[in-house]
Amino acid sequence: MDLGIEGKRALVCASSKGLGRACALSLAREGAQVVMLARGREALEAAADDIRQQTGARVVTVAADITTPAGRAAALQACPDPDILVTNAGGPKPGDFREWSREDWIAALDANMLTPIELIRATIDRMIERRFGRIVNITSAAVKMPIDILGLSNGARTGLTGFVAGLARQVAAHNVTINNLLPGPFATDRLTQTALKTAQNTGRSVEDIMAQRQAGIPARRFGDPAEFGDACAFLCSAQAGYMTGQNLVLDGGLYPGTL
Repeated sequence: MDLGIEGKRALVCASSKGLGRACALSLAREGAQVVMLARGREALEAAADDIRQQTGARVVTVAADITTPAGRAAALQACPDPDILVTNAGGPKPGDFREWSREDWIAALDANMLTPIELIRATIDRMIERRFGRIVNITSAAVKMPIDILGLSNGARTGLTGFVAGLARQVAAHNVTINNLLPGPFATDRLTQTALKTAQNTGRSVEDIMAQRQAGIPARRFGDPAEFGDACAFLCSAQAGYMTGQNLVLDGGLYPGTL
């Protein structure tokens, strides 16, 4: 299927590895011009080179922290007028809520709620003028099924979800869509970090924790980031113009709800 986004400009945040990188690769395969952003320059450049070699796409890199005003300014200087915006940032630390200070909460809100909102505010009006815009926020399946040790993430990402639910309906008539992709357990560094924290708290081995978690997934496996990237590319497609304000869970069937 031709997704109709060849030549579109895409800004993909936190894309040097994991799910962000997978999204950048899938968009590049569809012919989008991709601006990749991440904090670590070495990993970012390596990821961009790999995507260029695989796709032949035009890929620009910006080494910056998207959760800071300076980082957002650098991203928007490199891609001031994106047709596609994929917001993403590293999840806040796991733990017990008794351990978290006000500063921890503010950092979580800055990264996982306020940064996406700032990027949307900076780009959405031009999307409306062009009558094409696709915004995808990478959040977490924890929005629908909270994870006890990820309270900072649960709170901040749920706040973003509520904001998007209102805004998406305001801009839909202009062929601008805003959707959230909610990953469950994918084979990424974040999955390993969460398992390590659980191991520290329980005294169990990381291997045992990972095996138990995998066994609890109806698909009986962790997600492949490439699957996530392709889902993102579809949400950014011309064909997805009638889908907006949605929370798409990719978790191998782990979420047990009907809705």
